[in-house]
Amino acid sequence: MHRLMNQIAISLLAILFAVPLIWAAVTSVTPSDEMLTRANPFAVTHATFANYVHAWGSIPFPVYYWNTLLIVAGVLALQLLTATLAAYAFARIRFFGQGLLFILFLVQIMIPPDILIFPNYTIMKELHLIDTKWAVMIPFWASSFGIFLLRQTFKQIPFELDEASRVDGCRWWQSLRHVYLPSARPTYIAFALISISTHWSNFMWPLIVTDSVHNRPLTVGIAIFAQSFETGAQWGTVTAATLMVIAPLLIAFFFFQRQFVESFMHAGIK
Repeated sequence: MHRLMNQIAISLLAILFAVPLIWAAVTSVTPSDEMLTRANPFAVTHATFANYVHAWGSIPFPVYYWNTLLIVAGVLALQLLTATLAAYAFARIRFFGQGLLFILFLVQIMIPPDILIFPNYTIMKELHLIDTKWAVMIPFWASSFGIFLLRQTFKQIPFELDEASRVDGCRWWQSLRHVYLPSARPTYIAFALISISTHWSNFMWPLIVTDSVHNRPLTVGIAIFAQSFETGAQWGTVTAATLMVIAPLLIAFFFFQRQFVESFMHAGIK
């Protein structure tokens, strides 16, 4: 009985979270003349893909997609590098002040990124990087959450494997490459999904530091496009553009959801 109640509760929550996505999908194929007259927001009489065609022709999607891919890939690459080295140091190397320094890293997880907008903007302005992709990427090149997640994973790897690799003549970076990285593969996939989804949908910081089409990501471009409409008749085009933005994230999570869940089950997060 208890298991049945849990399944019912999970199903209801899944339906609740799926409602906005279903509404967006239905609205994206609703003709403009039917948008303001339909009584049921989840029903459409004459479905059409004209909204997708209009959105693709009205928005420079190739430019926005390219900008977003560069930003997301640049942030993820540096995050994986810095998080891997820092996590290995916290998990296997003993040094003075290690506990205090790790606590400071954990404190950073609790600081909302919006609080750092003004100091980050000041630094980017002094570096003359405003309205560049570098300005969007640099503040996120280190991730406290990624360091914490990988540290928990590295600490669960038997230390005997590390010692065995040292006996075979491996240097620390060789042990990291051949022992720790393969063992932490699910964690890397999960963190990559989190990082990609976060920076793919990041809006406030790119809006502040970018002014041109050649540097704007998808989220900012879609927001500017949506503001150009004064009536609700064009919401079909807006939702179509929105679905084209989030489609890569949905596909990525669909294929890697198993690794995503497994990483948190084995990362020591209770």
